Amino acid sequence: MTPNLISHPLSNAQLISLHHLIDEVGERQLQDFGQINSDLKPDGTLITECDRWSDTKIVEGLAKIANGEGVLSEEGNKSIPSSSAYWVVDPLDGTTNFAAGIPYWAISIARFTNGEPETAFLDIPALKKRILAIRGKGVWLNNKPLKPKSRFKKNSDCISLCSRSIKVLQMKPEQHFPGKIRLLGVSSLNMTSVAIGQTIAALEATPKIWDIAAAWLILEELHCLINWLDTNPKNIIPKTDLTSVNFPLLAASSEENLNKMLPWAAALIQDR
Repeated sequence: MTPNLISHPLSNAQLISLHHLIDEVGERQLQDFGQINSDLKPDGTLITECDRWSDTKIVEGLAKIANGEGVLSEEGNKSIPSSSAYWVVDPLDGTTNFAAGIPYWAISIARFTNGEPETAFLDIPALKKRILAIRGKGVWLNNKPLKPKSRFKKNSDCISLCSRSIKVLQMKPEQHFPGKIRLLGVSSLNMTSVAIGQTIAALEATPKIWDIAAAWLILEELHCLINWLDTNPKNIIPKTDLTSVNFPLLAASSEENLNKMLPWAAALIQDR
């Protein structure tokens, strides 16, 4: 992205207001969970009335909390705002899980400055977990700081795949996959699972900017590695329409795990 003017970080009052906003959205989602019908969007993905309500609520809330800062959201404007600071929102990441009665979905909100996420919230209402990341300051899970070294204590050998990247198993049948496969059904949480030590790597085939926005900062602040397999989101210029733009990526907890997965990531990209 082209450099923006330096923007001021969020104040404590703004952060508190964001927490309250997410509380309200999460409460409504829990009320609707398992009791709401879904529809198909033109791209074949699911959407519920709760998605639409959550999107509107968040966008309107951000207009009050950070007046003058544009918003790009999955259910609304999908072009990069031209303001020096802007927000990228996925009001309900994991709608398929939500609609199917699987209690695993997330609210993803990230504030961008200079083309990169500067503050990120990732909330999992059903699990009562909220991750906050602030560039250069760290990551907190339910107000408790997370440290990069904490993920290595879990000794996980799981690798997260999305529903589209799992095809690499058929493309390399002669090779042993370097970990136990997990499909969580939520792009942002697939990636974040690497940062908090649940998995050692994640391969995402077709994530959109709203899928990666919050997880991107969480991964970087916890010193994980991101290999952008095609388009690097840092190079997107303002006013670009990202409706159909994918950002395939490989995230890994270490250089060793990244190298283990690079051949599989290469196979995924070559198959497009």
